[in-house]
Amino acid sequence: MVRNNRTSTVTEFLFSGFPRFEDGSLLFFIPLFIIYIFIVIGNLIVFFAVRMDTRLHNPMYNFISIFSFLEIWYTTATIPKMLSNLICEKKTISITGCLLQMYFFHSLGNSEGLLLTTMAIDRYIAICNPLRYPTIMTPQLCAQLSAGSCIFGFLVLLPEIVWISTLPFCGPNQIHQIFCDFEPVLRLACTDTSMILLEDAIHAAAIIFSVLVIAVSYVRIITVTLRIPSAEGRRKAFSTCASHLGVFLMFYGSVSLMYLRFSTTFPPTLDTVIALMFAVLAPFFNPIIYSLRNKDMKIAIKKLLRLQKVFNAPAS
Repeated sequence: MVRNNRTSTVTEFLFSGFPRFEDGSLLFFIPLFIIYIFIVIGNLIVFFAVRMDTRLHNPMYNFISIFSFLEIWYTTATIPKMLSNLICEKKTISITGCLLQMYFFHSLGNSEGLLLTTMAIDRYIAICNPLRYPTIMTPQLCAQLSAGSCIFGFLVLLPEIVWISTLPFCGPNQIHQIFCDFEPVLRLACTDTSMILLEDAIHAAAIIFSVLVIAVSYVRIITVTLRIPSAEGRRKAFSTCASHLGVFLMFYGSVSLMYLRFSTTFPPTLDTVIALMFAVLAPFFNPIIYSLRNKDMKIAIKKLLRLQKVFNAPAS
């Protein structure tokens, strides 16, 4: 990569993945704003529906509620800044803001990935070892797994972000993406960027490990489920896993397209589409999957909405 010979230090980055205002960026702002509001409200409904319905106070729904809570902050780390860039002529972010966006976006993403892995193991124990499930997945262990997923997800990225913060940025300042991400930012550093390969390898190993754990769990789940003699029993077993499997495929499918490309380069437009799928579309469909594919969740949401109407009703 050719470096600019200027010695002045870059204090902010310029996003180059957005259309100019005169090119109709407002047309992108409106649907993105609607999607963001839906993600926040949809995941809040799922979170409170689980918390307020005692029938859903079990490990599976507890993990779902925490995942929904994380989704709100996961999208908030990037979408508000995207919305701002769509309507502002100057589409910039400070280096500190960029580092914070990367840290929170990827830490929340890591926490969600760990939580999805935990949910797969939970379903594996529930279906493949149902008699021991209540003694294995105790409320204490469930709380520890949830907290551990979040704590580890936030701690594991700290050394990486601290290292990036020490790099000098003194050349080109254009990020060819719609949010701050590791590879586009590292390519702007005025120093040896061979560490990008190590970064890619670490991210790829973490993704592949999680995918393998979840895939092995579901291969075993499907094998055991197919041996259930009654059709009703098989249907019930599959239905408890369908929502999680759908979210897993969407989450890790978009993550794989984003981070398992190694040296492969995509056209800028395709890069932007993949980033939108990863950061926006996958979180958009998660509350839909969990509410429409789950009978108990639909009942809990209806109860929550009825309760909300009672509280909002004018006093007679």
